[in-house]
Amino acid sequence: MFYDYGSNPPLYPAWQAYFRKHQPATLIVWGDKDEIFPAEGAHPYKRDLNNVELHLYDTGHFALEEDGADIAQKMHTFLKQNVK
Repeated sequence: MFYDYGSNPPLYPAWQAYFRKHQPATLIVWGDKDEIFPAEGAHPYKRDLNNVELHLYDTGHFALEEDGADIAQKMHTFLKQNVK
């Protein structure tokens, strides 16, 4: 995964254009102490998406392992509100 991750950044403009055009409802959960993907990377999604819900957790990269029950509840609520 780390080897191939370098191929992702050149794709960002296309992904951002897709978000702006299609406006998918988006739930973002992120560890605010993540050293692999810093929390600053979560905020730019709010520029391109109108229906975005962002939750920063007091954790590192493995937010699901540390806050899984709460994240699962957020996912459940988000899907109930956004999937018809």
